[in-house]
Amino acid sequence: MTQVRQTNPWAVLSVLCLGFVMTLVDLTIVNIAIPDMTDDLGASLDQVLWVVNSYTLVLATLIITAGRLGDIHGKGNLFLSGVALFTLSSLACGLAQDPAQLIAFRAVQGVGAAMLIPQTLSIITDVFPPEKRGAAYGVWGAVAGVSGAIGPTVGGLLVTHMDWRWVFFINIPVGILVLVFGLRVMPKHARTIRHRYDLPGVLLASAALFCLAFGLTEGERYEWNTWIWTLIGAAVALVGVFLLYERGQQDNEPLLPFSLFKDRNFSVVNLVGIAVSFGVLGILLPTTIYLQSVLGFSAMKTGLVLVPLALGSMFTAGPAGILSEKFGGKYILTAGLSMFGIGITWVLLAADTDSSWTAFIGPLFVAGLGAGCTFAPMGSEVMRNVPPHLTGAASGVNNALRQVGSVMAGAVIGAVLQAQLVSALREEAATSAAQLPAQYREGFTSAFADGAKNVGVGTEQGGGSLPADLPGDVAHTFQELAGKVFANGFVDALQPTMLVPALTMFAGAALCLALKGGPTPSGAGHGAPAAPETEAPEKDATVTG
Repeated sequence: MTQVRQTNPWAVLSVLCLGFVMTLVDLTIVNIAIPDMTDDLGASLDQVLWVVNSYTLVLATLIITAGRLGDIHGKGNLFLSGVALFTLSSLACGLAQDPAQLIAFRAVQGVGAAMLIPQTLSIITDVFPPEKRGAAYGVWGAVAGVSGAIGPTVGGLLVTHMDWRWVFFINIPVGILVLVFGLRVMPKHARTIRHRYDLPGVLLASAALFCLAFGLTEGERYEWNTWIWTLIGAAVALVGVFLLYERGQQDNEPLLPFSLFKDRNFSVVNLVGIAVSFGVLGILLPTTIYLQSVLGFSAMKTGLVLVPLALGSMFTAGPAGILSEKFGGKYILTAGLSMFGIGITWVLLAADTDSSWTAFIGPLFVAGLGAGCTFAPMGSEVMRNVPPHLTGAASGVNNALRQVGSVMAGAVIGAVLQAQLVSALREEAATSAAQLPAQYREGFTSAFADGAKNVGVGTEQGGGSLPADLPGDVAHTFQELAGKVFANGFVDALQPTMLVPALTMFAGAALCLALKGGPTPSGAGHGAPAAPETEAPEKDATVTG
């Protein structure tokens, strides 16, 4: 039997959460530094997009594989190795001298994040007894819920008072702290069984996830042309081949154990996790752009306006974890996603061209309350009936689907926002052009044809540069009208865009009703011992399990 070094589970949880928070904050903190990165590195729009996308793409592609590797080579080993790689690559990102270097080092960051993220939930399930897992999941859920929300706030403070490079440098002391304490408290597993490494499954899964994530991420940029749809089609085909291959490997330690999906709660919660990804990105991405581009808030003020979202999540995340373990997560998740959807709907109703920052305190707090009710119960429910020897695989699948959900959310929400914005800008420009002399009207309206492509990058908004031959009074009117056109157009586009995540939240809440309710049964599910690992197909050598 595998022997585990005795350790304080709360110390382990502290280390896990510190490592986890680095990766989650990094998903949102970089967005607010984009204008400064663009100016300092002389980056193009395509390059700036890849600074964000390279991290997400690698993370989504490798996370299932990393989860299974934790089962094989030791979850603590993978976690600490991931922290070390993430910390070193953060240093490299902060020292990057051109866009190509930054994109490359961000991809390496994604590798480190993929190594450590799936181990967190898996190790929590391993080191905590069943009666204490609810509180542990609550802490983990609070970290997950708050981390993404505080990213823009922390990023705004760093960019305003220091430099964009500090959004990466801030990871270094945190990473060192995690490594120092992690080496002391992380549980060690004795090697008793040799586990098989499903290399063909890894290659097929990685190729499928890469094609899907790349196609969805770059679809809008390339106007959903033939090769983008070819990539998405290839992803679907590779998923089919992967599932057929894995079907034949179920008795031979597969990368994706189908037995996980026999449990209704596991399957439902994974779908709910994708929905929550839409909610998180759907409230942060459009709102962050709106606050800076329409209301003219600074990076720091934008971050501070979003604080209620983090506070709401902190308020409910801990209790939600405890209550879901005691009573089951069905109704807590249903209530949480409903509140999340109400908060998003309230934000879109409050958004106008002259809204005060105080108008967003209530809706963001309500959305945060809802978000806080999702992460810990999802963690509890998804691991409820998973045997210990498959917790790494289960956590990897769950995190991979959430990351793919984030990529899908970015593609869908970005596409809807740009499509709505192009249409709204054209209509607003055509109406406002009547206030200009006749000879300048066509130039004014045509200047907004591609205005949506510049949203969120730099400080110049729609309308492009002024024609060289404009008289002074006309130039003033031109600029004033351009600002109004952009503001009105963005608000018009914001409302249908944010309906997408709002409706997704309400659909997710309805889906939660399919969960099996009730508390975690004593001695069952993830509280019960797994089948002895000596029953694994290969019993003749030693390896970390």
